[in-house]
Amino acid sequence: MDRTAHEGLPKAEFAFPGPLRDALVGAILDGSKTSTTGLLVEYEKFGEALPEAGLLEAVVDSADRVVAVIELTEVRIAPLSEVDLAHAVDEGEGYTSVAEWRAGHEGFWHSAEIRAELEDPGFTVDGSTLLVLQRFRVVERVGPAVG
Repeated sequence: MDRTAHEGLPKAEFAFPGPLRDALVGAILDGSKTSTTGLLVEYEKFGEALPEAGLLEAVVDSADRVVAVIELTEVRIAPLSEVDLAHAVDEGEGYTSVAEWRAGHEGFWHSAEIRAELEDPGFTVDGSTLLVLQRFRVVERVGPAVG
C-alpha cells in the first residue's frame, strides 16, 4: 500500500486519547488485538453508517497520527449477552473470561466520557444492549512522517 494510501480513509479511533487508546493501538500493532466492540447507539446518535466487512480504516494514536491501516473482516450486531470468549480474548486486553471482558467494557461504557458523548448522564448497558462486534486485520503499519 502506498505511504499516502491511508489518506482519505475513515479514522479508526479506539477509546479516547490517552493511556487506554495507547494500549489498544499497541495491541493492534503487536497483533494481539484483532477484534473490537462498539455501541450501536453511538452509530445511531451520530448518524454514522454501520461499517461492513472489507472496509479499510486508518488507525490513529492519541496524537491523531495514523499508525496503521486495518481491514474489517467481519461485522455483526449482537446483544451484550451474546459476546463470546473468542471475541473477548481477541480484543487483546488480556481478558480470560467473558465476565471479565464485560466488567471492563461496562466500566468504560458507564464512564463520564461516554455519557457526555451520548449526552445521556444516566446511560447504562445491560444484556440486551446492541453492540457492533468487529474483527479486523492489519494491512499496513504506517511509520512516522519523514521530514
